[in-house]
Amino acid sequence: MNAAASPSGAWLEAVGICKSFPGVRALDDVSLCVAPGEVLCVVGENGAGKSTLMKILGGALQPDAGTLRIEGQPIHLTGVPHAQRLGIALIHQELNLADSLDVAANIFLGREPCRAGPLRLIDRSIYAAAGRVLDSLGVSLSPYRRVGGLSIGQQQLVEIARALSMQSRLLIMDEPTSSLTQRETQRLFAVIGDLKSRGVSVVYISHRLAEVEAIADRVTVLRDGRNAGELARGEITHEALVRRMVGRDLKQFFPRTLVAPRGAPALLEVCGAVVSPRQPEPISFGIAAGEVVAMAGLMGAGRTRLAQALFGIRPLLAGEVRVQGRRLRSGSPQAAIAAGLFLVPEDRRQLGLVLAASVQRNISLPSLHLLQRAGLVRANRERALAQQMVERLRIRTPHLKQAAALLSGGNQQKVVLAKWLARQARVLILDEPTRGVDVGAKTEIYGLIDALAQEGVGILMISSELEEILGMADRVLVMHEGRLAGELAREQLSEEAIMRLATGGKAA
Repeated sequence: MNAAASPSGAWLEAVGICKSFPGVRALDDVSLCVAPGEVLCVVGENGAGKSTLMKILGGALQPDAGTLRIEGQPIHLTGVPHAQRLGIALIHQELNLADSLDVAANIFLGREPCRAGPLRLIDRSIYAAAGRVLDSLGVSLSPYRRVGGLSIGQQQLVEIARALSMQSRLLIMDEPTSSLTQRETQRLFAVIGDLKSRGVSVVYISHRLAEVEAIADRVTVLRDGRNAGELARGEITHEALVRRMVGRDLKQFFPRTLVAPRGAPALLEVCGAVVSPRQPEPISFGIAAGEVVAMAGLMGAGRTRLAQALFGIRPLLAGEVRVQGRRLRSGSPQAAIAAGLFLVPEDRRQLGLVLAASVQRNISLPSLHLLQRAGLVRANRERALAQQMVERLRIRTPHLKQAAALLSGGNQQKVVLAKWLARQARVLILDEPTRGVDVGAKTEIYGLIDALAQEGVGILMISSELEEILGMADRVLVMHEGRLAGELAREQLSEEAIMRLATGGKAA
């Protein structure tokens, strides 16, 4: 087995798993195992093969070679329903729920108890059954509530309840906390602890290494589609995980080398901005050329709404935005783009990319009018532009015609950055730039942010990761409930200072 020795009495084993796609060897002789009541974390950079392996374990993909065993017996999964019948449930990062239905209907979707008779009406016992499953999780949630009205954390718990209603022995969770608040994350960890005590196994995938350190009994590390090592509970540290994930030590994880001089003229000026009728007070701030200003705050503080208003997706209700002294027309992304103000959105897949389009077309899309002659796009110029940006940002793609949907998360993020850098950005708004990105790709993105700042680009970086803010920011703006709660200079930065302002307290 290409990993450390398995724990005795493993419930599930995967041995020598191989899987290839056209032009890509996704998995090469990968093995792992998980024991009853164990939390096994699987980590690795984007493209390491984690999701492919999980889809094989969940029955969504067939391996090209290798063996799966449950309680020592070889099995051949014919599909997701077969895996579910055997007790394996895969909970995807993108939740798979019907927003218009209530909690009970989602828990038993496709398995609803029906009354006898020709009409096959759903029996109302479904609500009592859903209530029992929710109670077993310690979740105070009405089975009558519509799922579309729940928070992301509550929806995550509905997914877990659905899995447990199928008598699942193994839950596979792919980036389960990527959209959760800190409180919801702690609730999820408590649920995982309860599942462990009942003998339910959990395979947990996360890029958040602090979470891995907190909950893992063991860690299996993948790198480039192969096993890169395994760590027991007492061996799990941030440094050990990073070393195995990227094959080297990251001596300089946050490569911030230049702090913009105090008193430099503002490149971006936000003057008395009001973006919501419920906003308690106008917002004003500036960003100088070469400065990285982070914007911190808890979920719902209004950071993304403000970013969208600065870029023109939402209109300003009052105030103005200036770039290099030029006032931008409110509610006009075209005006922002013309001034060199660009937004890299939090949800890159929905808002930043055309997933079915190629890497080349995604990069060139905002620049097509500059690449055309007589109304026709010049293919050689488009290709040259895309190739230049792929090389500059080290985007890992088999070819320029590769669909953006098939790239890893980190490389998708680089494509979104590339399309704006091709337009000579003056100000970049980066909304959660490393969300769902592995540790190696994070380092590359941090290096790119630093390089852009050194070139004189002004950067507003919205982030929920305090470590990232402390490592990269020249200044930090902290929002609380729609208002700017305070500003911290570099020498004032600490996790405590940021959280004090983010929760409505006063600066020390």
